[in-house]
Amino acid sequence: MDLNPYIVLGSAVVGMLVGLTGAGGGALMTPMLILLFSVKPSSAISSDLVAAVLMRPVGALVHLRKGTVNLRLVGLMVLGSVPMAFVGAYLLSLLGNGAAAETNVEIALGAALLVGAAAMVLRYVLDRRSGQQRIGTATEVTVRPVPTIVIGMAGGLIVGMTSVGAGSLMIVLLLFVYPLLSAGRLVGTDLTQAVPLSAAAALGALAFGHVEFGVTASIVIGSVPAVVIGSLLSSRAPDRYIRPIITFVIFASGLKYVGVGTTALGLILGAVVLAGAGYWLAKAQPWRNGWRQALAAPADGRPPAATSGAVTAQAAQPEPAESRADG
Repeated sequence: MDLNPYIVLGSAVVGMLVGLTGAGGGALMTPMLILLFSVKPSSAISSDLVAAVLMRPVGALVHLRKGTVNLRLVGLMVLGSVPMAFVGAYLLSLLGNGAAAETNVEIALGAALLVGAAAMVLRYVLDRRSGQQRIGTATEVTVRPVPTIVIGMAGGLIVGMTSVGAGSLMIVLLLFVYPLLSAGRLVGTDLTQAVPLSAAAALGALAFGHVEFGVTASIVIGSVPAVVIGSLLSSRAPDRYIRPIITFVIFASGLKYVGVGTTALGLILGAVVLAGAGYWLAKAQPWRNGWRQALAAPADGRPPAATSGAVTAQAAQPEPAESRADG
């Protein structure tokens, strides 16, 4: 069993994104193994699935300790996802030409993710205009059982048919079904529900796949510590930082699934990062307001929530007794 230090390094990057967003693991890890390290597709998928059995529980444990997981949501999603994973595998076998069918499903998934990324941007704009903030805690949110089970079913079906991609889609759907729940808490819930789903998929990979244990070990060594760091950041970081990262990862996953080449993908993502940085610089103007204040403030230039909250609290304090007596 030979470890590949470059796979370790690449897995650390992907693991950080998984911990931060709960999405992008399979969509980024598998193409990385195939395109950059010439791992056979079947071996890349199987090795990634087995490594996820160790990677995702670590991130889920961090969020459980931080209280950013809604266990009822997890239970409902698992109720839909695990059975549908087997249904997806069965449907794929009925389609006959497995490779072609899987490619078509991945293209459809990529298109859905691109639409989802655009919808997340639209949702962000609408939240800004309405003044709505995602401040609900994991235990305060009212659970909607039927939509939640349907989300789990959709994710499980995709895992069964493609082996990857469910995390990105589930995050998009959860963001819309639970508009008050912060992105960090959605990440914790999604990572936790993915644990039994990943375990079921990994059992199938061990039984029928082509696992390369050297590749799996390299993924685990690189990704597990990075997932811990990413999960700690997502469980603490403000929503205004996590949501753009989730959107970016889902956008990248969607482009990869629809067949965008590696060079074109790098150019597109680089252009998006530069455009985002330019937008933030134009709005925040850190050279005028100071870098620390600019980082603390939202991108629309309004004062930080903590500052405005302090001012509101101060204004709401009752007058001293002497002042009331004088009046």
